[in-house]
Amino acid sequence: MNQKLYDMLKSSAEADVAKAKLSLNLLGNHAVGIGDHSTKDFYNNAEEALSLLADAYDRLDALETVSYTHLRAHETDS
Repeated sequence: MNQKLYDMLKSSAEADVAKAKLSLNLLGNHAVGIGDHSTKDFYNNAEEALSLLADAYDRLDALETVSYTHLRAHETDS
């Protein structure tokens, strides 16, 4: 994988981590400011934020594995 593609994918995953953490913070600490929503909406929003966070961390882990494997392949080529 070339560096520009890796950097873009990593930045995207890191942005999703930030979005998810912000959403969970708002839901957990400032839910009053979110508006008139049902409890179901609140729970759905929390589940969506958690799923986004887990997915982003999975993507970062996968990128780290790909990067490590790629580096090891270059080391053995030398």
